[in-house]
Amino acid sequence: MLYIWDIEKIIQQTLAAHSLKINIQFDNELPAPMSYNLSNNTIKFNYLKVNGYIRTIKMKETDENLVKIIVYRTIGYYIDFRKSNYDLRTLMYGGEEEKAELKIQIEKNSWEYGRTLVPDPLASSYDEVHKQDKGLLMPL
Repeated sequence: MLYIWDIEKIIQQTLAAHSLKINIQFDNELPAPMSYNLSNNTIKFNYLKVNGYIRTIKMKETDENLVKIIVYRTIGYYIDFRKSNYDLRTLMYGGEEEKAELKIQIEKNSWEYGRTLVPDPLASSYDEVHKQDKGLLMPL
């Protein structure tokens, strides 16, 4: 089991490796393992959910590398929100079909953008996690 400080260190190292200035915050109320908050430029994580998620992945990979994969996936949100001009009010006020389409687009983009930063030794593992996850790792 990874502890809060272990996960925080992995996130910090991953962000530093790509010179990204994103805040990090532990949040034991977060319903997902990890998420990116655009309004305060913060990656939040719930260490219990991270550990639980790691246990659902059926592949040989270290816990540390699986956390890195989750981090890269979350950085994908950061990149997507920086590159795209989504009207996020759609998620609150749009129709159900509109909301679903936007969520699908954000999910697809964030997996793809996250993949662009993944180092070669982790690339196949990232792809396998994506395949197993079906694009629903972090709810918006």
